[in-house]
Amino acid sequence: MSDQSLTSRLNLAVESARAAGDLILRYYQNPELAVEQKADASPVTVADREAEQLLRTRIRESFPDDAILGEEYGVQAGTSGWRWILDPVDGTKSFVHGVPLFGTLIGVERDGRAEVGVCRMPALNEMAYAATGQGCWWQQGDAAPILARVSNVATLNEALLCYTSHEYFARAGESAVFETLRDGCRLSRGWGDCYGHLLVATGRADVIVEPGLHPWDAAALVPLVREAGGCFLDWNGRESFESGNGMSVNAALREEILSIVQTCRVRVRQAEPGASATGPVTRARGSENEGIDR
Repeated sequence: MSDQSLTSRLNLAVESARAAGDLILRYYQNPELAVEQKADASPVTVADREAEQLLRTRIRESFPDDAILGEEYGVQAGTSGWRWILDPVDGTKSFVHGVPLFGTLIGVERDGRAEVGVCRMPALNEMAYAATGQGCWWQQGDAAPILARVSNVATLNEALLCYTSHEYFARAGESAVFETLRDGCRLSRGWGDCYGHLLVATGRADVIVEPGLHPWDAAALVPLVREAGGCFLDWNGRESFESGNGMSVNAALREEILSIVQTCRVRVRQAEPGASATGPVTRARGSENEGIDR
């Protein structure tokens, strides 16, 4: 993989995230915006659909052989070995309630490894972007981008924990994970969806743990947090955007958070009638903790 092939995709992702954000803001806090329910009961609006169409058009024009996976329009096959993974409005529930904590996520992977990530927060006018080996860059408003770094907080009792919703943990049967992390941290706040991961990548929060993620929720976050010196991991400690769950955490807290998550899950499984659980806990793809509606 040449540096140019990576950089050209990063540049397109950054430019396209800005254009999609401008489109989305035309619908933000519009009292006449219609909200529909998809088959999985998650909300969708014309902003989601038009933003993804814009992104797909730009990608096809510049990289017609690349594959695309998007939340709203599914899979477009490709032959180049590259795949774009799109979430035009991550945090649609925040968006439709007029809350500014929603973002546009663009990830690009090759051979299963996430190489490029962009998270643009249109209503906050900030963005982070990263490519493998090129660092994670954070831009607020029209200021020059600065190199982003995760925090160096080393113990949970000093940490700021973010989460999207306790309800998501409860629905996934993972309340013990949430409660143990919440009770053990210095401060917990529901600054969730992609915004919580952006806070970790930029050192403003220390960890966010999510019990349910689709690939389009997670792919862009992997290089962002990795290039900022942290880790995006599934609950078994693997760098993966396709496991159905995930966390962004600084490097110093990685092992403590993983230990808590895995210990809580083992204890819960062992408490179930007739159950036995040892070692890392896994669940089949398509289980109830995969891809909670956001």
